[in-house]
Amino acid sequence: MPRFELITDVQAVPETVFGACLDVDLHTASMGTTSAERAVGGVTTGRLRAGEAVTWEARHFGIPWRMTVRIIDYRWPYGFTDNQISGPFGRWHHEHSFTRNPTDFSATVMRDVIDFTAPMGPVGRFVAGLILRPYLQRLIARRNAYLAATLARLPRSAGEETGAEVPGDGGAQLGHKAE
Repeated sequence: MPRFELITDVQAVPETVFGACLDVDLHTASMGTTSAERAVGGVTTGRLRAGEAVTWEARHFGIPWRMTVRIIDYRWPYGFTDNQISGPFGRWHHEHSFTRNPTDFSATVMRDVIDFTAPMGPVGRFVAGLILRPYLQRLIARRNAYLAATLARLPRSAGEETGAEVPGDGGAQLGHKAE
């Protein structure tokens, strides 16, 4: 089963990064220029919560596809996991984790671990290793760079500058009501 991991430094506290990674509108904006990805089912705007699902529609390799993922594990503000419940992969399991940067308390180390399989047996395994894994790594890295740049432009709160806990999940900073 192909697996890859990406580490991204983000200039925002984990609470803010957690909320941003569950923001459907921010995800759509991050993917708009590459795959015209958009939410077409489930939660189509705002922030995903524990147990909720979103159906994405996009075009990759010139082929249209749909994928529905559900948030199966929700550990605010440390991480969450989404799994494909329908779509093009034999399996899609994406773990997101967020830890405060030990040398900069106003920053977060964001870690993505993705395990997936392609359909079609041995041919799918060959295609997944040769083509899909590098393509997906670039796609997720591009999304993470967009997210990091967007969050770096947000004004810092007093809690972020001092490393103090910031109440809520950071959503208010992205224009969504924090819980």
